[in-house]
Amino acid sequence: MSRVEDTSASIPGLLKGLSHRAVWAGGPPIANILMARTLAQPDVISLAAGFVEHKSLPVEWVEEAFRTIWADRQDALASLQYGTTIGYLPLREAILDRLCRADGKSGAELRANVDQIVITAGSNQLLYLLSEVLLDPGDIVLCGSPSYFVFLGLIQSLGGRPVGVATDGQGLIPEALEERLDYLDRHDELDRVKAIYVASYFDNPTGMSLGQDRRAALVEIAHRWSRHHRIYIIEDWAYRDLRYEGEDVPSIRASDGNGDTVIVAGSFSKSFSPGLRIGWGLLPRALLEPILALKGHLDFGSANFNQMVLATVLQNGWFDQHVARLRTLYHQKVAAITAAMESCVRPILDVHYEVPKGGLYLWVRLPDDINTGVDGRLFEAAVNEGVLYVPGEYCFPPEGDPVRRCCLRLSFAMPDCDGLQRGVERLSRAIQLVVQD
Repeated sequence: MSRVEDTSASIPGLLKGLSHRAVWAGGPPIANILMARTLAQPDVISLAAGFVEHKSLPVEWVEEAFRTIWADRQDALASLQYGTTIGYLPLREAILDRLCRADGKSGAELRANVDQIVITAGSNQLLYLLSEVLLDPGDIVLCGSPSYFVFLGLIQSLGGRPVGVATDGQGLIPEALEERLDYLDRHDELDRVKAIYVASYFDNPTGMSLGQDRRAALVEIAHRWSRHHRIYIIEDWAYRDLRYEGEDVPSIRASDGNGDTVIVAGSFSKSFSPGLRIGWGLLPRALLEPILALKGHLDFGSANFNQMVLATVLQNGWFDQHVARLRTLYHQKVAAITAAMESCVRPILDVHYEVPKGGLYLWVRLPDDINTGVDGRLFEAAVNEGVLYVPGEYCFPPEGDPVRRCCLRLSFAMPDCDGLQRGVERLSRAIQLVVQD
C-alpha cells in the first residue's frame, strides 16, 4: 500500500463496518496453518515454533523470587497492586545497569537514563507502540530482507509498508540501505520513511548478527537521510543474551552519540520466561511522552507482580545462572541440528546455511526451483512426513528486495537433540520426494 485508499468496496460482507486497521490486520496465516497442522497431528515434530525449550524454564528461580517477595508483607502487597505505566523502578534500574555493562559504557556516555527505560508486555508490545506512534497509513519501515515476520505483519496491520533491504551473512548491507533510500528519494517517498528495523544479534529468522563495522555506519546513514524528520533505528535485542560462540560486541545504540536516533527493544522472553511477558525499551527522549501516553491507554502499566519477580531474579544473580545453562543447552542443539542437516539433507541436494553463533534459528536456502511455501509441494510433503517449518517467503517484506520462495526457517529450541535428528530426517524424506519428482 503506497497511499491511503478506500478499500471498502473490496471488504467482505462479514467485515463491513470495521475499521481499515481491522481489515489490514487480517490474521497470522502461517500461525493458523501451523497450529491447525500441529493439532491434527499430535506426533508432529515442530521445527517451526519459536518457543523456548520447555524443560529449561526457570521454575526454581521464579519460585525462589516468589518466596523472597512473600517474605516481606509490604513487598507482597505492592506486587499485587497497580504499578506505574513506565514500569517498576528497580527493574528499570537493573536493565539500565545490564545495558551499560554489555556495551562497556556508563549511562552518561550512552546518553541513557533510567527514565528512558519503559517496561512492556514483551518486546512485541513495544514494537506495536512504536508503530502506532511513528506510522501513518502508507509510511515506510525499512527492514532486512529477510526479517522478523511478526513485525512485518504488525506494520501492515497499521497500514504501514515494510520495505526490504538486501542482507548477507553480516546482516543489513549499508550500501543497499543507501541505494533504497536514494530510490525512495527519487520517487518522492523519502518523507514516508519513518524507521529502519534491525535485529542486531542473532536475527530471527537468519540467526546472523549485524557486522560490527556496520553498526556505526547505519547510525550515520540514518542521520544523513533524516531530511524531512528523524529516521529512527529500531534495534531489536531479543537474542543478545543467547550467544554460544565468540565475544559480545557493542550495540548500534553504542554508536548513537546523542542518544536521539536508536531505539532499543529488549525482551526476557527468550532468555528467561515468555510466560512473564516482560520486554523493555530504551527510548530517545522525544518518544517518551507519546509512547507512555499510548501505553497508558492500553494497560495502565504492565503486570506489576511479574516485574517484581524478574527484578528479584536479576538482583540476586539468578538470571545470569539461568542464561549460562541455556547457552550450554542451545549450543548442543545447534550442533545437533547442523549435524543432522549435513548427514540427512546435504547428500540429497545443494543446501546453504550458516551455523548460527547464537539465537534459536537456522535459516536454510534450497535451490531456487524448490518452492518452500505453503502452496508448494515441499510443505505438504513435510507435513505428511510429520515435520513443520516456517516457509521463508513469510519473512520477506512485500516491497523492495525480491522475495525468495526457496528458503525456510528451522527452530532448534523446542525439540531435544534426538527430536531434532528425527525432525531433520523427516524433512529430508520430504525433500527427497520433491527432488525425485
